[in-house]
Amino acid sequence: MKSYKLPHPAAHLRYHDIPGHGAPLVMLHGIGCASSFDYPRLLAEPGLAGRRALLVDLLGHGFSDKPEDFSYTPSAQAQTLAQWLTRLDLRDFDLFGHSMGGSIAIELATLLPDRIRRLIAAEPNLDSGGGTYSRALTAWNENDYVANGHQELIQAFGADSPAWAGSMAVASPLAVHRAAKSLIQGSPISWREQLLALAMPRTLIFGGRSLPDPDTEWLPRRGIAVRVVADAGHSMAWDNPAGLAAAMAAALD
Repeated sequence: MKSYKLPHPAAHLRYHDIPGHGAPLVMLHGIGCASSFDYPRLLAEPGLAGRRALLVDLLGHGFSDKPEDFSYTPSAQAQTLAQWLTRLDLRDFDLFGHSMGGSIAIELATLLPDRIRRLIAAEPNLDSGGGTYSRALTAWNENDYVANGHQELIQAFGADSPAWAGSMAVASPLAVHRAAKSLIQGSPISWREQLLALAMPRTLIFGGRSLPDPDTEWLPRRGIAVRVVADAGHSMAWDNPAGLAAAMAAALD
């Protein structure tokens, strides 16, 4: 695993740089998760196997640092990623983000539009209000969640979602709570508006069990492709990794 020391905030981003061919694929995870945990399985699937991929753990998650003086908003996360990718001088890369990571990917594509070849977002937050998970999480205030809520949430749902529980256990409770709150508050320019303003080819992926969703019809009318992963809900990298990899490969081709 590699590490990059950010100047602002003073923290390390840690990531896997999987060697391979073709346009590099940068992969961003959702709230409480980690790219280093979620995505290695996808890269073994036909269509993605053999290509270069950078699996970065966002600040507050996985192996990356967890500074307490950081807002953990999608905009702030995107700015740290832009520092990292500019320092790597990475160009003509493809960008994938899931859930909150999809919103961060949209923010990052807005910051670095000339460097990104294609954008793929899997069930991203496009509007304010958050999802069921974010709203449940922020039922606690920040101090109570950090002190008790994080562990209570893991204990309540961990038996049914052991993979999720494992990644949540190493995520910063402070980061998770602030991230969830920011998804509910939304962005001054919504992620939906930012997505529409981007010029590169864009694809949104939905899990079949998440449907119906009006965006599966609304987005194609605005030039944004939509693909559906069968036998999967929101956590499609765990529910059907082969199906998600196939949808990603089709979007990238």
